[in-house]
Amino acid sequence: MPKNEREKIRHLLVIKDLQGQRTIPLQEATYSLGRDLRNGIVLRSRSVSRQHAILLRVTVPETDQYAFRIIDGSFKGKRSTNGLFVNGTKCFSHDLMHGDVIEFGNNQVQAQYYIISNISEQAFSESCEAEDISRLILEQTNSANAFETLSFPPNTALEGAGEIALTRLASFPELIPNPIIEIDLEGSVTYLNPAAARKFPNLREARQQHPILAGVLTAVQNDQESSFVREVVVGTEVFEQSIHYLAESDLIRTFIIRDITEQKQAEAELRQRDRLQQAVAEATNYLLAELNYEIAVDKALAVLGEAAKVDRVYVFEKHPHVATGEMALSLKFEWTSSDYQPSLQYWQNQPQQTSALARWNTVLESGNSISGLTGEFPTAERELLTQCGIASLLLVPLRLDEKFWGYLGLADCSSQRQWSRHEESTLLTMAASISGAKQRQQVEQKIRYQALHDLLTELPNRLLFGELLSVALANADRSEESLAVIFLDLDRFKTINDSLGHTLGDQLLRSVAQRLRDALRTGDTVARWGGDEFTILLPRIHQVEEVVPVAQRILQAFEDAFYLEGNELHVTASLGIALFNDDSRDAETLIKHADAALYQAKDAGRNNYQFYTTSLSTKTPNLLILEKSLRYALEREELVVYYQPRVNIATGKITGMEALLRWQHPEMGLVAPNVFIPLAEESGLIIPIGEWVLQTACKQNKAWQEAGFPPLTMAVNLSPKQFRQPKLVETVAMILKQTGLDPHFLELEITESTAIENLDFTTNVLQKLETMGVYLSIDDFGTGYSSLSRLQLLPLHILKIDRSFIQNLTTDFKVAQIVKAIVALGNSLGLKLTAEGVETQEELEFLKSINCENVQGFLFYRPLPAERATEILINGGAT
Repeated sequence: MPKNEREKIRHLLVIKDLQGQRTIPLQEATYSLGRDLRNGIVLRSRSVSRQHAILLRVTVPETDQYAFRIIDGSFKGKRSTNGLFVNGTKCFSHDLMHGDVIEFGNNQVQAQYYIISNISEQAFSESCEAEDISRLILEQTNSANAFETLSFPPNTALEGAGEIALTRLASFPELIPNPIIEIDLEGSVTYLNPAAARKFPNLREARQQHPILAGVLTAVQNDQESSFVREVVVGTEVFEQSIHYLAESDLIRTFIIRDITEQKQAEAELRQRDRLQQAVAEATNYLLAELNYEIAVDKALAVLGEAAKVDRVYVFEKHPHVATGEMALSLKFEWTSSDYQPSLQYWQNQPQQTSALARWNTVLESGNSISGLTGEFPTAERELLTQCGIASLLLVPLRLDEKFWGYLGLADCSSQRQWSRHEESTLLTMAASISGAKQRQQVEQKIRYQALHDLLTELPNRLLFGELLSVALANADRSEESLAVIFLDLDRFKTINDSLGHTLGDQLLRSVAQRLRDALRTGDTVARWGGDEFTILLPRIHQVEEVVPVAQRILQAFEDAFYLEGNELHVTASLGIALFNDDSRDAETLIKHADAALYQAKDAGRNNYQFYTTSLSTKTPNLLILEKSLRYALEREELVVYYQPRVNIATGKITGMEALLRWQHPEMGLVAPNVFIPLAEESGLIIPIGEWVLQTACKQNKAWQEAGFPPLTMAVNLSPKQFRQPKLVETVAMILKQTGLDPHFLELEITESTAIENLDFTTNVLQKLETMGVYLSIDDFGTGYSSLSRLQLLPLHILKIDRSFIQNLTTDFKVAQIVKAIVALGNSLGLKLTAEGVETQEELEFLKSINCENVQGFLFYRPLPAERATEILINGGAT
């Protein structure tokens, strides 16, 4: 027979006590009976114990029906005071049969047990409510074989069972801490043990709407399963529920095996932790592998947001406020789920010390996190979060080299979310990874900056200048505009650098760089090319006249002195300018042409600007390269001073040294002085080079004196430009002071042609030098077509006979007579004489015969480096 058509059997207990008669349908599995109001069935009589008896539903063996057993005493095994009688016989327990009469001591309380069948649910309920049960019982009694299937034989399984066992059996459902629920096939709750009633107080009213019963009846009625276990969620709790269909009783019994809420929470947290850890690993890989910092952070936040199942992920950064300069907060990166729009507009230039953010800054800067529901935050913070639609927020600090630089945050907009320790730990780990990526970005930016900028002046270097020039050329070509490149070189910088030191020279270069920035237009670029050279890019030029004011402003920028560490320094600059046109179509050519124009400005007297013209390109290319290299020869320490001893003919002893300049080019090898000296003279480089030679020679002579060698006179040549510079006397005085050399041990040489070019100027300068105590000599005498009568007006001490005469001394009678006359006249004027270029014994003998005092030449010594010259002096100058 189908379950819904089975015969419904109902169990009744008719109670008669001091308050009258009432009928109780026995629907639950266990009842306690007694006068205490907490009993399932209350018996109204003082002769009844507080808990007098227990009714226990039991299954009839080998049937699909059940009946009730009555047991004397309480669930704790305490017997009643007046005993339990069934059908007049006192007993401890009894399996009730239809019509059994139960007495609870002293005949004041009786109960009769009935089993009713073949009646509709509605009729049964109405009869019970009206307590008109006698009619139903009579109908059952008059029906044919009404109780044939309802006679219950004694339960042999319990025969001989002790009182404790029976009590334990009766009390099991009531005392067990696990909820037990039974429902019939209509879905009505037929039994709740106390644990179930406490745990699910509204279960009877909710019936199948309650999660514990939802779907149970459908599963049983559809023959899906007769016994199964499932997980059920009730609110925030999760239970493991065992469900059994009792076919013999048309009941469904559910048993809550255990509360697995914590287990499920732990499993969920474990899954979340694994998911978050995997997300951190993936995000960290993006931060390490992706070269672009912004792209890497965007990818990392997306991975984190999806794994954490949040609505927003934030990266806030501290920075100076654009208006006030005080510290502010701005949202730099944001990831949002598909349900939400970006909120960047709410988080820009937020002053850090506002009431909404001051607490955050204090807490996060101390290394702690901030988390909670929006409603739990202080008012100002809550208003800000509500404005952004945030329901709950978790923030952790971003730190870099122990310095607090921002926040990393998770936000949920759809629910009041409590943040787990795993989420906080994950966010801290992610914060460290993002800070690491930030540090790498800063390092890369620093490396790129250093690669493209001059570290001393912080100007672009030649590499960046080349990139900017290439871009500007492309723009000029498209827009049919022009541009200009200016090559700038400082005048006399080498002298300042050598005399006052590199530290002051570096300060001067920084000051020069700032003045150049101030002199340029917006959009112009100045770069340090190297040493004391700068290049300037003037884009968007339409005509030459636009370049001239810029060049004039640059020259004017050097008119005021530079005041550095108590020194007043005057520096000028020379500028070469090349325009983008048919003659200069690419970056390399523009720079080369600007450089060539710079040399023209140097030749024109310095402190001016020159435009490149095609005539400048006729200069020999090799000489241009050599001239360019010469500009860096001093800086790269390629120049050296050699020393050629001067020997007294009579004694054979060394009486002096002549300083001779040499250039050891790293690629070209030794460059002949007759090649590079004219280049240095033409370009103006001879002035700083000459000053360096003078200082080096004086320093070396002083070192020989301090080493204990006999005092020597050091002869140093002055080039025409060097001699004519306005501050020659001051420069010589400064070098003598710096080196500590007595002026009497310095001999300055000028050529005969230099001396007679401007006799008044020469006289004035030489008189000042003589006053200082410096010896003066005329070099290459006899080649300048002058007479001693003219030279005697000058304060001279020495005449040096040019080697061109000495070479022909023994082969040309006329030359020999000329040399003899020079020596005679020199001696008559009180001048000492030195013959240069003596290479043979015959030459020496002739000079000795005419009373020439000193000689120089290969016969005695070639020009020697300082170390070799020192060895000669150690040996006593022996020839």
